[in-house]
Amino acid sequence: MKPRVCILRTDGTNCDLETYHAFEITGANCRLVHVNQLRNGEQSLSEYQILAVPGGFSYGDDIHSGKVLAVELTSFLKEQMLQFINSDKLILGICNGFQVLVRTGLLPFKNLGNIDAALMENDSGRFECRWVNMGIEKTKCVFTEGMEGKVVNLPAAHGEGKFFSDIDKLKIIESNRQVVFRYVQEAGAVTADYPANPNGSLNSIAGICDDTGRILGLMPHPERFVKLTQHPNWRRLKKGEADGLAIFHNAVKYFQAN
Repeated sequence: MKPRVCILRTDGTNCDLETYHAFEITGANCRLVHVNQLRNGEQSLSEYQILAVPGGFSYGDDIHSGKVLAVELTSFLKEQMLQFINSDKLILGICNGFQVLVRTGLLPFKNLGNIDAALMENDSGRFECRWVNMGIEKTKCVFTEGMEGKVVNLPAAHGEGKFFSDIDKLKIIESNRQVVFRYVQEAGAVTADYPANPNGSLNSIAGICDDTGRILGLMPHPERFVKLTQHPNWRRLKKGEADGLAIFHNAVKYFQAN
């Protein structure tokens, strides 16, 4: 079975085609869906097994990054979202998509309409665009099954990527093993030091999932490294699979196995 993937778009989205391609080459049936198509009933989330919220600058990141799209999802599309998250389906938010999921409340605690964390302005005070290393933690995350302990190299490009939550909520996130990705040095040691940690995220957090492992958000872009030749040093890489590809492949396999 080819899972149907809704690649959500709106004004300012600019990583939709890359996300479409990443899911397509791993065996999914994808469709680019504008948020207005969901609002007017032309499309429905119930038709899809995976919801992907790509990167970019939705609505120009006015007010806050991801804020306007998050409001649309929690107000006009609240019933569709509740039905989707309460079924055995998957949600992936990349960069701006991660910011949207945090502002909807879906991450970290699947608490739609209530914000329990934030992705704040980078400590450097500027847009950071570079390849970063991330260590993959042992979690329930569907998207990283079988990848625990690996270090992956992916491009990051954001101005507001510093993960922040209050101490009590951060303890819950950690104790529930919801931290999927942490920024690490090339050798794999977790680091808070710039530029390996490009934004100053607390606990070096680069990506988290909900407690079921079916909702994932991360700041770096796996869809931009699904072929080895997309890496700036691809000629020096060992032959194998591009680091971002397995995330999409695991999502597709989840539905093939279930």
